[in-house]
Amino acid sequence: MSVRPVTFPPAFLWGTATAAYQIEGAVSEGGRTPSIWDTFSHTPGRVEGGDTGDTAVDHFHRRAEDVELMAGLGVNAYRFSVSWPRVQPTGRGPGVQRGLDFYRGLVDDLLDHGIRPVLTLYHWDLPQELEAAGGWPERDTAHRFADYARVVAEALGDRVDMWTTLNEPWCSAFLGYGSGVHAPGRTGPVDALRAAHHLNLGHGLAAQALRSVLPAGAKLSISLNPSVVRARSQSPGDLDARRRIDALANRIFAGPLLKGAYPQDLFADTAALTDWSFVHGDDLAVIKHPLDSLGLNYYAPAVVSDATDSHGERSDGHGDASEHSPWPGADAVSFHQPPGERTEMGWSVDPTGLYDLLLHYTREAPGLPLVITENGAAYDDKPAADGTVHDPDRIRYLHGHLSAVHRAIADGADVRGYFLWSLMDNFEWSYGYGKRFGAVRVDYETQTRTPKSSAHWYAALARTGVLPGLPGLLEA
Repeated sequence: MSVRPVTFPPAFLWGTATAAYQIEGAVSEGGRTPSIWDTFSHTPGRVEGGDTGDTAVDHFHRRAEDVELMAGLGVNAYRFSVSWPRVQPTGRGPGVQRGLDFYRGLVDDLLDHGIRPVLTLYHWDLPQELEAAGGWPERDTAHRFADYARVVAEALGDRVDMWTTLNEPWCSAFLGYGSGVHAPGRTGPVDALRAAHHLNLGHGLAAQALRSVLPAGAKLSISLNPSVVRARSQSPGDLDARRRIDALANRIFAGPLLKGAYPQDLFADTAALTDWSFVHGDDLAVIKHPLDSLGLNYYAPAVVSDATDSHGERSDGHGDASEHSPWPGADAVSFHQPPGERTEMGWSVDPTGLYDLLLHYTREAPGLPLVITENGAAYDDKPAADGTVHDPDRIRYLHGHLSAVHRAIADGADVRGYFLWSLMDNFEWSYGYGKRFGAVRVDYETQTRTPKSSAHWYAALARTGVLPGLPGLLEA
């Protein structure tokens, strides 16, 4: 019996994704000043192995080579982020043309190869000068972000038609200012909540600034990393644990963005910490700016329980292993690792979470197109004697998750694209260079790029829109 091929819509975006600090290097060239990640990575004990992004994978100098790599993969889109301190070193004032010229050149190279540029304004690299003034817990940072958005839009708006304001504001707020395992490494629960609101506000203000500058056909989005939160049991305590984490992980962003309101239970859960007076009168109207699509990043679900009834792990799978919780008002919640396969990050492999996520936001935001702006896995890929790199685990991972995407589309989800994280191995934040997410292997000593088996597998998918099978490819 013949098996019907798994085919995606003809206009589907097939892309890869990166972030500026993780790949660019050249941290002091062209007028660039330190970001919070420069400062954080140079602080002893913050990053595994003492690694920094000073060189990363030298994309700043190897831009043309890397665009050729993308063209070889057959992708039709590339999601990249702009380094805020490269184009506006102090976080204030006019843009630095030398920095903007790098991104002008990148965009031109992409367009010359038929690759659609998908620009993210903020992927965690706040200029250090703004952090010294208080960072995201301060309201002024949201206004500075809007000014920066305008600078970039005025420089690139004639050639870039897909714009993302923020990447994973949950991580910026709660890992950066709550648990402290990400830059800037602060550990204040109230600061984390303030940062979350000002990131939301910054998104709204930036969206207004972009609309005022960009052509009418430009598309605006934000990339969230919603947590697919599952209760360990149906006990009242475990279900309440799920509610608490859902409010802090998901509804704190989706509520203002999609509905113009914060969830009331979030206020109740955090009442002992703050009265939320940092939310001003018209903030929610600003945040609820019309979106053209919603970006969703997915890696693994979370399983939670009432800590008073069970023994769980304090780490939540987001890299938090410190004594400081990233979950204000949820100290009585435990996180649990579900059984089954895990990636090198220790994250469970569960494509059903991606399916559930897509159907959830289809219900939450009817009529709003969805884009998977990150999905992928880290594995301990090693080159063979002949230099080739076979990564069958990643191929299995991608096949499973893309099958879930196809099933979600068949069940009514309006999914417009998929961006593989990541194009190539790079600086993996507080893990340094110890975790490899790339479809392309990078030898960090020589900067040699080698497409892995998963890159060839993904290229076949990107070129045809038909999901390749697994038999044969795993032995290739």
